[in-house]
Amino acid sequence: MTMGKIIAFANQKGGVGKTTTAINLAAALSEREKRVLLCDFDPQGNATSGFGVDPRSLETSIYDLIVADQPDVKSAIVSTKWVDLLGANVNLAGAELDLIGMSDREYRLKNVLDQVKDDYDYVFIDCPPSLGLLTLNCLCAADSFLVPLQCEYYALEGLSQLMTTVRMVKKALNRKLVMEGVLLTMFDGRTNLSIQVVEEVKKHFPGEVFSAVVPRNVRLSEAPSHGKPITAYDRMCRGAEAYLALADEILKKNDRKGRS
Repeated sequence: MTMGKIIAFANQKGGVGKTTTAINLAAALSEREKRVLLCDFDPQGNATSGFGVDPRSLETSIYDLIVADQPDVKSAIVSTKWVDLLGANVNLAGAELDLIGMSDREYRLKNVLDQVKDDYDYVFIDCPPSLGLLTLNCLCAADSFLVPLQCEYYALEGLSQLMTTVRMVKKALNRKLVMEGVLLTMFDGRTNLSIQVVEEVKKHFPGEVFSAVVPRNVRLSEAPSHGKPITAYDRMCRGAEAYLALADEILKKNDRKGRS
């Protein structure tokens, strides 16, 4: 059996479609008969509630797993209708302070996920919108990182910070970390700006930009409040089409047959 591939969804800017992408790509891959574990590593817990799980109801959250020394990771996994979930809640907001004095503080998440990754084809980490110790943990645990990028005027601004952090992590903490790709989100084909951003990003990241582009889509923003991924909420909408296309691209890129 192949080992699970761990992909971190990273961008320190908030509101770019990180959680939306983690949820909907995870669900789309599970439709392609892949076993997916989604690890919510954002204190807001939106990836947790996006699959219909109340963050306050978690008996063991990802926070408990990274601050405890011998966690029973499997007992913390919540099975949803679509994917398995390691959920987060507001406790995670205090983790940066807790981690500072710990040994292996950059590898706490890696130590957790390594215990279960072989049970899955893919393990996704929804990173917090910052470049602190939590995101460092995500990048140290991951094999690759996927960058959702909003099609707006300041899209590339701030991305250089992320890439600097990635270079530092590669050099000192996780040599095997590579870019999975850049995903353009909130694309509006009616505006010249969106089209210009696409061109600029492709120039900046040649060969790294996914063909699938996620449109600005009301249904995509409604789905989380119903605790469902977009394929379950409205699978005929353009947002669902985009994430199913992205799932196929990810499978192709990772040389795995879609229906193995």
